[in-house]
Amino acid sequence: MKRIRSRTISERIGGFVREWSVPRQVAGQSSATKAAESSMSRGLRPRLEEADTVGTNICPYCAVGCAQLMYAKDGRVIHVEGDPRSPINQGTLCPKGAATLGLMTMPDRIDKVLYRAPHSDRWEEKPMDWAMDRIAHLVKRTRDETFVHKLPDGTIVNHTLGLGSLGGATLDNEENYLIKKLFSGGLGMVWIENQARV
Repeated sequence: MKRIRSRTISERIGGFVREWSVPRQVAGQSSATKAAESSMSRGLRPRLEEADTVGTNICPYCAVGCAQLMYAKDGRVIHVEGDPRSPINQGTLCPKGAATLGLMTMPDRIDKVLYRAPHSDRWEEKPMDWAMDRIAHLVKRTRDETFVHKLPDGTIVNHTLGLGSLGGATLDNEENYLIKKLFSGGLGMVWIENQARV
């Protein structure tokens, strides 16, 4: 019994020494060769090999606009990294940008419309079409109730101070141009700002 037990311990120690990379490196094997490999590390494969689709994205966090590569498998994102082709971030991401995968896949992320009626104590799930129609209705109603055609001195202003817009930092110039035209020209908004300038 003692012999079997001691053999097992010696086999374990021998196996550990064979797997441990330090003795191979001390013996003169270069870490550029396979001196640092173990049987476990030889079996590891990068997660990106599983991806069947690679798309591009702009990081949603700030005004810098870092480019990202999004790796997906079966329609689900499995990895996010910086896009090395971008002149802005050249493949790097800050900690917030590197956490984009967690933002997209965390189980607590709300991915449906929740509505709480005035004076209600609970949230209701609503369809997206309902939410878009409600937003349009409330914007029109607020604009109609607060629209000023002329000031008391007769100056024509055609504006409303009852609505405002705060754009996101990842909107491009074309999107900001359209927002400005729609909100100031179409709706008469005066307060139009962008998070990139705040």
